[in-house]
Amino acid sequence: MRNIKNLLIILSITLFITACSLPGLGANVSKNDVVIAGGDTAERQILSEINVQMMNHYMPEIKTDLITNLASSLLILQTMTGGDTNVSAIMYTGTSLVGELNMEPVTEPEVALQKVIQGYYDKYDMVWFPTYGFENTYAFMIKREFAEANNLSKISDLETIAPDLKAGVDVGWLTREGDGYEAFKEIYGFDFDEVLPMQIGLVYSAVATGEMDIVLGYSSDGRIQANDLILLEDDLNLFPPYNGSAVITMDLLQAHPEVIDVFLKLEGVVDTSTMQELNRISDEDKVEARVIARDFLEENNYFENKKIAPLDDRDDYFKIMQDLRNRISEGDSK
Repeated sequence: MRNIKNLLIILSITLFITACSLPGLGANVSKNDVVIAGGDTAERQILSEINVQMMNHYMPEIKTDLITNLASSLLILQTMTGGDTNVSAIMYTGTSLVGELNMEPVTEPEVALQKVIQGYYDKYDMVWFPTYGFENTYAFMIKREFAEANNLSKISDLETIAPDLKAGVDVGWLTREGDGYEAFKEIYGFDFDEVLPMQIGLVYSAVATGEMDIVLGYSSDGRIQANDLILLEDDLNLFPPYNGSAVITMDLLQAHPEVIDVFLKLEGVVDTSTMQELNRISDEDKVEARVIARDFLEENNYFENKKIAPLDDRDDYFKIMQDLRNRISEGDSK
């Protein structure tokens, strides 16, 4: 019964996506328009709107549309491989490495980035762009006053006081392989007095109100700022990196190579603190993603003065860009 239900949900979503891409209803991938795939979280929706508005600002002659509320990285990828979208507003290195690419997890951010860049190009004929500047990974967090009183800045600092602490963690983390509870105890060599499973959305208020001494949440969540929490550095690299980047099909870049410079203007401009703030405005203040994106881009003048480093000059992208230039040249000669 569950499998049938899941199949019906997937079919419904597929029909919805297909309808969105029909001629006359908006931008169309087959016409080399830009169709951006967004997600169902505040973060993905905000980045999607930033993508759309950057395209409208720099390339208004290109029709740009957005399909949002896609529930996972895998579903987003399916819309791209199926020809319904050609841009993913954001993918995460750690998620895609073990998910869509079926590789082993990697704890070094640069290595993980290299692997997803090459993996997405080899397997899907897509370009994984440089990171926006933040990651959305698991992170232990505590109240600011507790951090200051105990001189805590990294997870290892907890060792002497951990036996007295009550920790609230994501339900799935307790049995998660690779970077879950068992791996935490093995890598850091200590445990808490109590480790209680909680829904991830409840952990932020639980630590803020003192119900928990420490909790495990997501590093870019807006409730971190709203509750004045401090993230503890994962100094022994328990958690894989989950840096966020846009992904674009080679077909789109062949048709409109100038799109590259538009997206490179977003490299490194959204650090974790900024993403927390944008998410807070969405989750706490209930401001629409479109408005958040507009205000962010207007405040930064659409990064018009930002100097970009061409992908051609980067080792990780050299062969990819060489292939792209060859495709463009072959297309022009036909």
